Amino acid sequence: MKVLLVVVDGMRPDAMVQIPKARELMKKATYTLNGRTVFVSATLPAHMSLFHSVDTERHGTILNSFVPQVRPINGLSEVLKANGKSSAFFHTWELLRDLNRPGSVDFSYFYAAKVVGFERANSIVTDAAIKHISEWHTDFAFLYLANTDTAGHKYGWMSKEYMESMAEAFDNIERIMQTLDNDWSVIIVSDHGGNGRHHGTDSKEDMTIPLMFIGKPFEMGKELETVSIKDVAPTITTLFGIEPDEDWEGKSII
Repeated sequence: MKVLLVVVDGMRPDAMVQIPKARELMKKATYTLNGRTVFVSATLPAHMSLFHSVDTERHGTILNSFVPQVRPINGLSEVLKANGKSSAFFHTWELLRDLNRPGSVDFSYFYAAKVVGFERANSIVTDAAIKHISEWHTDFAFLYLANTDTAGHKYGWMSKEYMESMAEAFDNIERIMQTLDNDWSVIIVSDHGGNGRHHGTDSKEDMTIPLMFIGKPFEMGKELETVSIKDVAPTITTLFGIEPDEDWEGKSII
């Protein structure tokens, strides 16, 4: 068993369903269009909750700047490492380094998106992920695609440019999935939505996210009522046959 987790930053479910490649993936997935992120609905707080399976007030990061935990919780990377699983990270936002404690991730690839623009950076990190997992043993891979959030802030959520960035994200998802064998399960999720040119509130547009679970043992075309972003980490440990951390609040969907 191997797992690829893809986060499409700022992806709203009502935008995702307008992308043909996303709709095709939904037919192969256990999915929800009514998932819920955490408040504050911002990138780093949501990722901390995704990887640590607790609300923001528990891990303490409520803005896009890391706050060391007063009562540290083991995150997904630490739990996988403790159970002998190898992890690799591919991202374009440097602050995501704080999702993991030093030594818990075997390989990390960071590309500064501002150098070439976020659209091209998405392709670059996807290329890096494809190359790495084809050449090195990797149990868990995390791929972060940021261009949707950038387009939302610059042009507005649901704008033409935002929708184009959504399609581009699924082009990259298709590329990497075509290289995976049947040992891989794929989880596609957003960290938050957006409204106007912003996010971070408790509005439905900001808080509602899509999630897709593809591959063994997930049913094809099964729609879930709702899933929390906190449920992703325990679902991944269940796939590996590993017990979730005792402090985690989310529940496996399996």
